[in-house]
Amino acid sequence: MRIDIVTVLPELLRSPFEASILKRAIEKGLVEVHLHNLRDYASNRYKQVDDYAFGGGAGMVLMPGPLDRCLQALTSEREYDEVIYMTPDGHPLKQAMANGLSLKRNLLILCGHYKGIDQRIRDLWVTREISIGDYVLSGGELAAAVLCDAVIRLLPGVLNDETSALTDTFQDNLLAPPVYTRPREFKGLKVPEVLLGGDFNKIEDWREEQAYRRTMERRPDLLNLPDGSKME
Repeated sequence: MRIDIVTVLPELLRSPFEASILKRAIEKGLVEVHLHNLRDYASNRYKQVDDYAFGGGAGMVLMPGPLDRCLQALTSEREYDEVIYMTPDGHPLKQAMANGLSLKRNLLILCGHYKGIDQRIRDLWVTREISIGDYVLSGGELAAAVLCDAVIRLLPGVLNDETSALTDTFQDNLLAPPVYTRPREFKGLKVPEVLLGGDFNKIEDWREEQAYRRTMERRPDLLNLPDGSKME
């Protein structure tokens, strides 16, 4: 997989890809991540990429010219499965969406800044708009890093345990059950006996029950099925 990210702050995005799982995925050659500084596509010597919004109001808007030139340059080199714009008014990022994007070959991500990007770029270029939550960040860079992490960890060979991603929270519309490690007792709290008995069928039954109970308590909305019914 290849991911290209267009940003006015490439330095803000370097760190997430220089540590832990994402770094190892890149080093293994399982994914390529390329950062593109939007200012390199500015048309004046001041590297201006933003301007005031028509109609007035506070905040600046990323101009269509530099974005269009950048997108034309990138798409002339390869075909992208998706051109994604990170925006608070996009579709909420869900695990199923990350699963689907992990099957793509080339992704291009646009990071907004200030008051966002000119609507005409959204109309002309963007194929998918994604939000990571109902709140506003200073720019789309951190949101892009979250999206990349959610997608890259799903690629075959990225995680040491191939089944790990398949048992994550949300993969089956359930929150993950409680997990424990050594010691068996900590400050008076003990590990459930079922996890110590070695009966893997009982352990799986316990985990499923705990996952359902936790989901009912914390996120009952996840138990609503597409047809409007609920899991029993």
